[in-house]
Amino acid sequence: MSQKPGKMMVTRIIVVMVVIVLLLSAVSTARLVQIMVINGEKYQSYASEQQLYDSLVTAPRGDIYDTNMQILATSSPAWTVYITPNGINKLESEKAEEVRVTIAKNLSDILELEYDKVYEDTKKNSYYVIVKKKIEKDKADEVRQFIVDNANLEIVKYVGLDETTKRYYPNGNLASVVLGFVGTDDQGLAGLESYYDNDLTGMAGRVVAAKTAAGTDMPFSYEKVEDATKGKSLVLTLDSYIQYTAEKYLEAAIEENQIAERGAAVVMNVNTGAIYGMAVKGDFDPNDPFTLSAEDTEKVEAEKDEEERAKLRTELLNRQWRNKAVSDTYEPGSVFKVCTAAIALEENLVNVNSSFFCSGSATVAGQGYRCHKLAGHGSQNLKQAISNSCNPAFIAIGQLVGVETFSKYFKAFGLTEKTGIDLPGEATSTYHAEENMGKVELASSSFGQTFNVTPIQLITAVSAAVNGGYIVQPHLVEKKLDQDGKVVETTATTKKRQVISEATSATMRELMEFVAENGAKNALVSGYRVGAKTGTSQKVSKILKTGDKSLYIGSCATVAPIDNPEIAVIVMLDEPKGGSYYGGVISAPVNSRIMADILPYLGYEPSYSEDELAKISRTVPDVADNTVEDAKNKVVAAGLACKTVGTGDKVVRQLPEAGNKMTSGGTVILYTDNEAAQKATVPNLVGMTVSEVNKAAASAGINVEFSGNTNTGGLKSYRQSVEAGEQVDAGNIVTVYFRDENVVDG
Repeated sequence: MSQKPGKMMVTRIIVVMVVIVLLLSAVSTARLVQIMVINGEKYQSYASEQQLYDSLVTAPRGDIYDTNMQILATSSPAWTVYITPNGINKLESEKAEEVRVTIAKNLSDILELEYDKVYEDTKKNSYYVIVKKKIEKDKADEVRQFIVDNANLEIVKYVGLDETTKRYYPNGNLASVVLGFVGTDDQGLAGLESYYDNDLTGMAGRVVAAKTAAGTDMPFSYEKVEDATKGKSLVLTLDSYIQYTAEKYLEAAIEENQIAERGAAVVMNVNTGAIYGMAVKGDFDPNDPFTLSAEDTEKVEAEKDEEERAKLRTELLNRQWRNKAVSDTYEPGSVFKVCTAAIALEENLVNVNSSFFCSGSATVAGQGYRCHKLAGHGSQNLKQAISNSCNPAFIAIGQLVGVETFSKYFKAFGLTEKTGIDLPGEATSTYHAEENMGKVELASSSFGQTFNVTPIQLITAVSAAVNGGYIVQPHLVEKKLDQDGKVVETTATTKKRQVISEATSATMRELMEFVAENGAKNALVSGYRVGAKTGTSQKVSKILKTGDKSLYIGSCATVAPIDNPEIAVIVMLDEPKGGSYYGGVISAPVNSRIMADILPYLGYEPSYSEDELAKISRTVPDVADNTVEDAKNKVVAAGLACKTVGTGDKVVRQLPEAGNKMTSGGTVILYTDNEAAQKATVPNLVGMTVSEVNKAAASAGINVEFSGNTNTGGLKSYRQSVEAGEQVDAGNIVTVYFRDENVVDG
């Protein structure tokens, strides 16, 4: 029996609906398979990006210590302020605007930012926008207080702080050109910070936390933390006291001699290559490396053209960051005669008794050369020739050596290659290659001109001349430590090669001591045997460019104790404008002051002659609260005189105060009641001999301390620490500086 038409229609509809449902199910299933199976990882990643907040945890940078484990560079806690604009964007427009304005106003005030910039950041389509990096604790606390004070707007949902680190140099400018500095991302940009960046940089950690699409916390908790690993720390060969000493005296010399192009001083162990001090002035504060000195800022501001001003600023910044001891080359002048003498001695071409005649000039292949002593030195042996710094004598020695042998030793002394010191930007020397060297080039090279080397190359070569003949590689890092402070790497002494024999080296020590005693007298140090060689050179290329013929570099190298050398010091002063320019006059006194301070510090005991004992500084004893009789006994026992002021029986005050240094025989004033100190007018003590200074100081009622060698004749004072005419308390100490103004070095 056939179905009724209405029933058949219903059946058809049901069949069609079932088919449609089956088709839809099939399509949905296929789509789910595509989403969940085929593209499952892709969509899971999308979900994670929306729901998980993945943040890097900054790894603390390794510390830098001096050899005595004093901190030179460290990383202290800092904070990054961020906002979550996506959360703000979800708010109703009126409330969103209120939140934006509140955040922009307060954060711009606290963090010293432009309001408009912060306001625009609050409108970005992101859940994490950095407002400012590396703020310190006081600012971070202000941001936290702002969040608390605005709880009604739920600012905590839109403003946060991530902890990070900030590089800090606790000693300011000390060793700044050696240490370098880091950028905003903690990457080393100069100095050791750059050279050892991979070691100092730690391994960042991670924090993965659940967030809503707006960037706010989920109603449930999820967080995974991977701890950061601190970078390796460096222990340097640098000694903070020696570094401070070198910088102090170098800076004073730059001021005294009006040095236009900065100066450098290096203190090195001649046997190991360990750098104890490396000073360059002017330098910078690594905590604020992009700020110029007041003098350089003036130069920039004086430039009218904006483009030229920006260019000049960049040049001056690079200049103050530049390590002159490693990155700048110069003609060494007569200091190089140490190497020329060593070559000739090693090749048995001369000995200490060899005779050289100087008429005041010499001619080689038609090229004339003058001696600094126009009348000539006459007949002289090798000791006298090097002490006199006689160019004609060393031209003769150079011709004896010959081009081939000279070039061989020039290379062996390390002057054709970088030293390999662990600092960036070491310069390459420029010199006459053997195939391009004729008799004229040999003549000028033999006395240290027409080639350029760095101070670090030269001190390495001089060290080889006195340490038994070995070229040692200079270095600054003594060892590396892991984050637990355990030593993971140690730097061993690297002896590259032996250039001259021990016998030749012993002769060179003898020659350098003779130079110090007879030529470079300003380099002498009371109580110690030292060797020295000074040098003066013209900046020929710059003279040709500018036409200014008064462009010189004065330098001096010293070694002590000369009978068993350990310490070498080199000082170079670039473009003195103060009148004198000879290295023996302007640089040698700096070497002397540095050595005088660091030799006792390093444990070397002085041995004074009777004449030296009469002139050495004495330490003022502490006699406050002592009876007058006891005080007098202590002062006399210290090698000083005393004067009593007042009628009391106990000392209530003394001048100079305890611990000060003053010349033997100086007067300590003992006050026995509380009356005001007597006054004295400081006299002019410049241009006098030692005895004249003593007499003038005693007449004025002040004490003096002598700086520089005062045990040889012909010395005159050239500077005093307190200006003439100033009123001081009677008994106060004025330091008077002495040097031999007649020293010359060709």
